[in-house]
Amino acid sequence: MFIDTHTHLHHPEFDADRDAVLERARSAGVETCLAIGTDVADSQRAVEFAGKHPDVFASVGVHPHEAAKVDTAELEGLARVAASGRVVAWGETGLDYYYEHSPKDMQRERFSDQIRIAGQLGLPLIIHTRDAWDDTFCILDEQSHCGGVFHCFTGEHEHAEAAISRGFFVSFSGIVTFSKAQALQAVAARVPLDRVLIETDCPFLAPVPNRGKRNEPAFVSLVAAKLAELRGIPVEEIARWSRENARRCFPRLVHFVPN
Repeated sequence: MFIDTHTHLHHPEFDADRDAVLERARSAGVETCLAIGTDVADSQRAVEFAGKHPDVFASVGVHPHEAAKVDTAELEGLARVAASGRVVAWGETGLDYYYEHSPKDMQRERFSDQIRIAGQLGLPLIIHTRDAWDDTFCILDEQSHCGGVFHCFTGEHEHAEAAISRGFFVSFSGIVTFSKAQALQAVAARVPLDRVLIETDCPFLAPVPNRGKRNEPAFVSLVAAKLAELRGIPVEEIARWSRENARRCFPRLVHFVPN
């Protein structure tokens, strides 16, 4: 059984067949999905969507792309949304210097705000970071937090070690199946099994052999299969470890997802 720790199932790309997508996921052994918020309105939609499905949970947060569009008061309002029993994490938040859709200084400020709020709520963080490793770790080190996950990991092994040393898990997406992702595959083969999570980030980044198509939670099994291949172990081992790790990373899931 799999837990897809990062989806955007509440996005419009699934409006036409969302129920069928969920059924395919269940048929593929996906027992739980997390719907991830990326701004205030999107987070509210994620929570509402999770409330309609017993096997879907939500996070709330503001993506670095959207950092310039919110203020501290709006983030505090989002904290009230996080009081929902269906919310198991804060994010995705972080820094993205590759696109820099929001100014770097604003990204850093909002990231720091969200770490503080998540810490106050006792929620783990879902972190998006791209071309901003040093600043990401520096800001994390400035505040207390409840750990969490570096989602859709694409960094070097030293970045994975730095994340793990700070109490974080490392999540791999369909990117790890791409033929040109050999450096990432080498990292994925070395990350300790007790720190590995799997995700789709659907509708984005569909794994091989579905690359270029709309991604969906059923495809998380392909990510698991690739990790198993890289490590030379049965896919059932990846499923077991990643499921147990998800429950450790997101403690609120323990109340809803039985052993």
